[in-house]
Amino acid sequence: MPKMKTNRGAAKRFKRTGGGGFKRGRSHHRHILTKKNAKRCRKLREVTQVADCDVKVINRMLPYV
Repeated sequence: MPKMKTNRGAAKRFKRTGGGGFKRGRSHHRHILTKKNAKRCRKLREVTQVADCDVKVINRMLPYV
């Protein structure tokens, strides 16, 4: 059976955590930042964890991570 391919878009967006989950960056922090207040921009810098319901899908996209 051939090797499975890694989804390269997902590989750039998600990193594995020690507990078996995935961490991800937050969206809406690339442009149009002038109308967003400082507190909101600080919160968007944080890394957060992927929801449990999505971990199964990401595991399929990243078989060797």
